[in-house]
Amino acid sequence: MKIKEGYLLREVAGNYIVVAVGEAVKEFNGLVNLNESAAFLWKQLEEDKTEEQLVAALLSEYEVEEQKAKEDVGAFVKKLQEAKLIK
Repeated sequence: MKIKEGYLLREVAGNYIVVAVGEAVKEFNGLVNLNESAAFLWKQLEEDKTEEQLVAALLSEYEVEEQKAKEDVGAFVKKLQEAKLIK
């Protein structure tokens, strides 16, 4: 999985937001607000990653139980798929 081209993550006043640029504006109109761990996962998805790799990255970056990391990554990926932000 990888974030589609045309979506940028920005930090604004301590908040993480995703905006569409260029041709992606035709598909997605609005902003996505992310917390710190979601922004971390977004950055991981700027390169092609599997869910297992995302879980491993989350476990290495944050103090979280493996089961919770799997659940959180699964929920995050599902939301991105529903919004058609990953390929």
